[in-house]
Amino acid sequence: MSKLFLVPTPVGNLGDMTYRGVEVLRSVDLILAEDTRTSRVLLQHYGIETPLQSYHIFNEHQTVAGLVERLKAGTTIAVITDAGTPGISDPGFLLVREAVKEGIDVECLPGATAFVPALIDSGLPCDRFVFLGFLPHKKGRQTAIHALTDEQRTIIIYESPYRLVKLLEELVAVLGEDRQVSVSREISKLHAETARGTLAEVLAHFKEKEVKGEIVVILSGKQ
Repeated sequence: MSKLFLVPTPVGNLGDMTYRGVEVLRSVDLILAEDTRTSRVLLQHYGIETPLQSYHIFNEHQTVAGLVERLKAGTTIAVITDAGTPGISDPGFLLVREAVKEGIDVECLPGATAFVPALIDSGLPCDRFVFLGFLPHKKGRQTAIHALTDEQRTIIIYESPYRLVKLLEELVAVLGEDRQVSVSREISKLHAETARGTLAEVLAHFKEKEVKGEIVVILSGKQ
């Protein structure tokens, strides 16, 4: 029977791949990869020779219908992204939605997601939180930031290294310098770092260095 798997991949250290994830990627007929060049490094590391097809944010709308037809015809497919769990600020949702509509079996394997270790490492409350992913780059960005003013839950935001300082400056302007924040980057890699403190302190820290790696910002809620 056909089945759609969503397989988490390491956010940094290749050793974080699960045994079952490797088994699924070896057993399916096709792997959909966000960036085939990045994914080939992972697949070669684990000796996985399953055919790859590009599946990313720029082509997912155009390819979903054809992929659903392949699933209905009996093809087993796994979706992976460059890092983390498909569908979490990465491609995957559209295909899952259409597969569910067609009664196709869908299974997401447990595994790596960047915001979970960042949240735990932050030392901020993790019993109640809101995940925002990437904020809009332009239109709607200030509205999204101002909406955080009265949010009492811990707030999780993804950001690129190129916009981190700008984001921290925007948060200071709206929420004040004293709001507590934790910024994690290069999670599970050799040069992993988590900077904790007030918005003003963490902003000053990252202004003094070149920022690299994917970023997770954990912001305390309104007290």
